[in-house]
Amino acid sequence: MKIDTLMSAGAPATVSAQSREFEARGFDCVWTFEAVSDAFLPLAHAAAATTRLEIGTNIAVAFARSPFSMAQIAWDLQRDSNGRFRLGLGTQVRAHIERRFSMPFDHPAARVTDYIRCVRAIWDTFQNDARPAYEGPFYRFKVINPFFNPGPIEHPNIPIYLAGVNPRMCQAAGEVADGFHVHPMHSAGYLRDVVRPALDEGARKSGRTVADLELYSPVFVITGETQAEMDAMEQVVRRQAAFYGSTPSYAAVLEYHGHGDLGRKLNGLMREGRMDEMAAAVPEDLLEHIAIIDKPTAIGQRLRERYDGVLDRVSLYMTMGGDGEFDRWDELAAGIHA
Repeated sequence: MKIDTLMSAGAPATVSAQSREFEARGFDCVWTFEAVSDAFLPLAHAAAATTRLEIGTNIAVAFARSPFSMAQIAWDLQRDSNGRFRLGLGTQVRAHIERRFSMPFDHPAARVTDYIRCVRAIWDTFQNDARPAYEGPFYRFKVINPFFNPGPIEHPNIPIYLAGVNPRMCQAAGEVADGFHVHPMHSAGYLRDVVRPALDEGARKSGRTVADLELYSPVFVITGETQAEMDAMEQVVRRQAAFYGSTPSYAAVLEYHGHGDLGRKLNGLMREGRMDEMAAAVPEDLLEHIAIIDKPTAIGQRLRERYDGVLDRVSLYMTMGGDGEFDRWDELAAGIHA
């Protein structure tokens, strides 16, 4: 099992310094996410500042960009990092794609499957000068000239990860992706009983199995040296879990654990702005399934016990700790690698 970390955007000097620290601490990969800033720009600085640390997006919004623009930035980062880049894609939800990005959103699983195939066709042209001839149900790549072709690179096989929660998106990832970004709103049981079988079903369409995919997830952690620190951390996790649970995308996880009505309740509280009540509404038994709860020295071992054979790489959700920070990285890595 590999241990990764997350990094948000910042000034170039800050991102570079953080990346060097992550590499020195022995992390395997640093992932960025697309929220208030672009997910790709920090990775350019991280690539320049390190030599071993893998870099990736978790996630970049696929439908916000054309396949060609996505293929181009990924190609640049793969070249500049000497083969250390991982392209993590997600579909987002209809309201944001249509009303924030002004882009089409229909049949998201089928669309992103076509999108990934188109990106790979573009890379084939970049690397092998293949004739542009991709024609899919949603996307096409039929023309290019040398002025727009960056040409071959030393490490052309860029791993693509797809993010998802529900079985249909898992099937799409199994069919066309190299890895899967598991959402932090999950449980080990949901991964074993729902996610992995759906990934396997999709993978068999392309002559593979779920074992051929790499699964990564940030994990909720509740930890601290004192009870007060753990209580503060629990509130952080409760608020985040309640926020995710209030949207329909995560209803399947709630239903799996027997809390099918919780999503509707959380959504109602969200609409009324009753945020504190949302956090309190997350049941104790659900919290124990979606979070690792223990002292800092035991977190690494608990992560390995829960996810060995289920996930291939993990990170803590954000920087989790008593006040949002966690500084026991050496012990964490030792527990995971033991």
